[in-house]
Amino acid sequence: MSYDTIVIGTGPGGYVCAIRAAQLGQKVAVVEKRKTHGGTCLNVGCIPSKALLHASHRFEEAGHAFAGMGISVAAPKLDLKQMLAFKQEGIDGNTKGVEFLLKKNKIDAFNGTGRILAPGKVEVKAEDGTVQTLETKNIVIATGSDVAQLPGVTIDEKVVVSSTGALELSKVPGKLVVVGAGVIGLELGSVWRRLGAEVTVVEFLDRILPGMDGEVAKNFQRMLAKQGFAFKLGSKVTKVETGADGAKVTVEPAAGGAADVIEADIVLVAIGRVPYTKGLGLDDVGIETDKRGRIVVDAHFQTKVPGIYAIGDVIAGPMLAHKAEDEGVAVAEIIAGKAGHVNYDVIPGVVYTFPEVAAVGKTEEELKEAGIAYSVGKFPFTANGRAKVNQETDGFVKVLADATTDKVLGVHVIGAEAGEMIHEAAVLMEFGGSSEDLARTCHAHPTRSEAVKEAAMAVEKRAIHM
Repeated sequence: MSYDTIVIGTGPGGYVCAIRAAQLGQKVAVVEKRKTHGGTCLNVGCIPSKALLHASHRFEEAGHAFAGMGISVAAPKLDLKQMLAFKQEGIDGNTKGVEFLLKKNKIDAFNGTGRILAPGKVEVKAEDGTVQTLETKNIVIATGSDVAQLPGVTIDEKVVVSSTGALELSKVPGKLVVVGAGVIGLELGSVWRRLGAEVTVVEFLDRILPGMDGEVAKNFQRMLAKQGFAFKLGSKVTKVETGADGAKVTVEPAAGGAADVIEADIVLVAIGRVPYTKGLGLDDVGIETDKRGRIVVDAHFQTKVPGIYAIGDVIAGPMLAHKAEDEGVAVAEIIAGKAGHVNYDVIPGVVYTFPEVAAVGKTEEELKEAGIAYSVGKFPFTANGRAKVNQETDGFVKVLADATTDKVLGVHVIGAEAGEMIHEAAVLMEFGGSSEDLARTCHAHPTRSEAVKEAAMAVEKRAIHM
């Protein structure tokens, strides 16, 4: 069988790439090793974790917040089996939706493990061992990422779990140790903390959320601590011993010193993710990878082998589903002779805890390191009418603008629905907008988004409500 483009992997980057290529008139096929489409994100990542975050937040609200609003209900009882079924319904709806979109766009889907035999040739090995070879003009590698392993620690998905296992726990752990204070660890830690677990987070660095704005991370840690999180920062896990009663986690200071042992029912290893390229045959066809295992591509997503491209988590950049989607669209358009492009300066990131944390553009630390003079405008949700009346006042909005041109260089938000609010900043920045542009844009009252406008006004010290 011969195609214009074959995409290996149907996660957010892969299936979006395939659909865009089909829209542009190409004959397209996809190869997927899972029985369902959607990759890590839809099956064991973004989508199921958001279902549990949503459900656990509602559970906590019913138990602690309803009475203050005049809603009298009995203490909520957790039906974890039903909550996991609720999560699965969301997964099924989304994965079936991708299957429908592939069929709608007349994309051939092959189920099996893909291997690149040569430029223009992809072997597909099905689960039953049968093999077929597909021919194509272009190959796009979109195989995503896998869980990063902690040296000396075995993930059994029973006592020591990855993010995948943490989405399937059959009961709420009494004590949960999370190794890694990044987005995944804090989100899944939030789920089980709300449902009753004691959560301790161990992080090698001296801060949470590496890569995010320092002030934001510091304030967010305080909020999580108030919620019941315990933190051991500047610490490393050197050993995990499992037994019938759970695990004993040996923790040492990162800089060296006396060890401490923490008992846990479940240990979640969430130290990051690594590109997944196993079995693709990269070396055999001369595709170069860097020291972190990422596929090396040029500005047009092409590897050193003509006609073979790569996108998403297998190449450099943030491991985010929406980054992969944008790259999928861009590479499909490039293959079709159009000018596909991704603006890496305007890719938002969100932590879906409560409150949420959202950011787009540069942090203060990055601007200082680059020697860029900037102005700061901040506005707290304690001074926002909607947040006050809803009693959801934790957090603030911070706008960073070029000191000379006033061009917005970064926006950071901690607060309820921050993940929704960040997008007006992304649109503004995509068009090179200034804090003045944002400050003079009328915002509906009462909304949390007014805090974004006030933070933009605060760049020139003219916020109204503080």
